[in-house]
Amino acid sequence: MPFTLDFALKTDAGQVRPLNEDAVGADPDAGLFILADGLGGYNAGEIASTMAVAALLADLPSALEAARQGSAPFDPAAILRERLVAMNSTIFRAALNSSAFEGMATTIVIAWLLGDRLWIAHAGDSRAYRMRGGQLEQLTRDHSFSQELLDAGMVTEEEARLLPAKNLVTRALGASAEIEPEVHDYPLEAGDVLLLCSDGLTEMIGAAEIGGLLAATDGNVHEGARRLVELANEAGGRDNVSVVVVGVRAAAA
Repeated sequence: MPFTLDFALKTDAGQVRPLNEDAVGADPDAGLFILADGLGGYNAGEIASTMAVAALLADLPSALEAARQGSAPFDPAAILRERLVAMNSTIFRAALNSSAFEGMATTIVIAWLLGDRLWIAHAGDSRAYRMRGGQLEQLTRDHSFSQELLDAGMVTEEEARLLPAKNLVTRALGASAEIEPEVHDYPLEAGDVLLLCSDGLTEMIGAAEIGGLLAATDGNVHEGARRLVELANEAGGRDNVSVVVVGVRAAAA
């Protein structure tokens, strides 16, 4: 990899909910960072999110290592889709076969940094952002009812944040027998800062605040992660809040 990575993971139950149903994980050697949000109101959301993160942290680096050893072709987009579809089936079947897990599901967002490319895969309303040159850009589009209304021009961004059904997602791992994850890739540059977050962050503070905080912490990923969670809780902390912050640095010659 032509870059070195600094990263910080932070998750918190928030100020209202007694249980944290979010899960985060990283394999920096594989350039892999994952965040999942067990859907509120579902049984065993925390089980679904933990299952997804643990399995993907095992499966994706294994696929990468097999490619490095020359024993398998490697197409990041195809691998991400294949593993997410398989994980969806695993969670869906587990929910069908146990009353304790009935209806469980989870959002997912993955950042996979491979060479000079960033691969983003997601399902649901957990987001990925990129900070570059002082500008924050949202790389994912929410799979949610409120986003569909926003796209149709029926509500403004502020109105979408206040909708009673704003948390209704239209795609999630385990929510249905089939899923179509969204996968895109982007160029990486030294100085980029990447942010994965659950909606417990984005429902409490806006993009301008998020961008301002990341700019103010000047690439200190640990301070950035800590302050983002603090800000969400100071704003009310109505949901679990989780963040993964990754700083991309030029590798030493």
